[in-house]
Amino acid sequence: MTDKIATLTLDGKSYEFPVKSGTIGPDTIDISTLYKDTGCFTLDPGFTSTASCDSELTYIDGGKGELLHRGYSIEELAEKGDFLETCYLLLFGELPTQQQKEEFTTSVTYHTMLHEQMSRFFTGFRRDAHPMAIMVGVVGALSSFYHDSTDINDPKQRMIASYRMIAKMPTIAAWAYKYSIGQPFIYPKNDLDYSSNFLRMCFAVPAEEYEVNPVFAKAMDRIFILHADHEQNASTSTVRLAGSSGANPFACIAAGIACLWGPAHGGANEAALSMLSEIGSVDRIPEYIARAKDKNDPFRLMGFGHRVYKNYDPRAKIMRQTTHEVLEQLGKTDDPLLPVAMELERIALEDEYFVKRGLYPNIDFYSGITLRALGFPTSMFTVLFALARTVGWISQWKEMIEDPNQRIGRPRQLYQGPAPRSYKPISER
Repeated sequence: MTDKIATLTLDGKSYEFPVKSGTIGPDTIDISTLYKDTGCFTLDPGFTSTASCDSELTYIDGGKGELLHRGYSIEELAEKGDFLETCYLLLFGELPTQQQKEEFTTSVTYHTMLHEQMSRFFTGFRRDAHPMAIMVGVVGALSSFYHDSTDINDPKQRMIASYRMIAKMPTIAAWAYKYSIGQPFIYPKNDLDYSSNFLRMCFAVPAEEYEVNPVFAKAMDRIFILHADHEQNASTSTVRLAGSSGANPFACIAAGIACLWGPAHGGANEAALSMLSEIGSVDRIPEYIARAKDKNDPFRLMGFGHRVYKNYDPRAKIMRQTTHEVLEQLGKTDDPLLPVAMELERIALEDEYFVKRGLYPNIDFYSGITLRALGFPTSMFTVLFALARTVGWISQWKEMIEDPNQRIGRPRQLYQGPAPRSYKPISER
């Protein structure tokens, strides 16, 4: 919707640009003709003030601490629904009816198997390879196995690719984990729900029967929902940028996984857990709080604050509850890190230094504790993030492909290098 005009004055000449309004959120100045009209670019490092696309998927209000998927709050989706319902919502725009949910669940369930040759693909990696390295390689290789879903111009193939990615990612992630610890692969079991199936593939062994704890399955499902999509973050933007070139969906998702691997993006929960371990006990918290406030000390509280949220991360509230449920089920409410986390949370919510700066606990603050309690090593934390975020990536990719206005991504730059100069023979240099 365009109802306002922004005027730019440059060298005494005025230029007008339409201002577009979304359903909710800040207005956006459409400067797509800026270079053609003025011969100038804009400079926006990190694209923090630039909208790269129109989207109907996810909305974040950082000031209010609000996260919506297709208009539904993350709190309602996590408390009342399940992950596959959220997947359906992101892919199709509406919550499913009972019949639609059953059909979608069946379609996903019967795509969970990997091509048998892919089991041998894992053995090409060194035993000590990081699971994220395996994820990038295996997901990228899917395009060499599933040729019937790489034509991005065919809506049917796009949908098949979407189902396959959501279905196969838990199998790939579980097998990456199994390979890293030297245990045999466990194949999917179609009578289990999505999260239970994943936990079984991670923790079952052929020599014993394995029964999934429903509390753990529910916790895993919530973790998946809370990480399903988060607007135009670095990895999602990477998927869209790769997709804008016409790359196949498996290659685009592999690019997103590679981006997520970065410690500033997907490794935050691991960093938060490491920080809690470093602090060790409640009596040492004052020392670390003082260090966090000291501008000359490089120490930073990990798991606090967020690039987008300037209020309490809504996902953190749900994650906090989930953490308590898992620890109570395990009987590990005496986990030495939990009192440290609780006291840090209390201080962050009450201390003027943190409140003034919006340094509230975020989802990574609690998710690391929960994942460790469920039995996952820290090397798997980002893998689980990638598994959950796959539906967001594939939904964003699909939306981009179906947008008639999408063009290949081509950011500009402010060149600061040498001016034109003449080549000199090597003898004269």
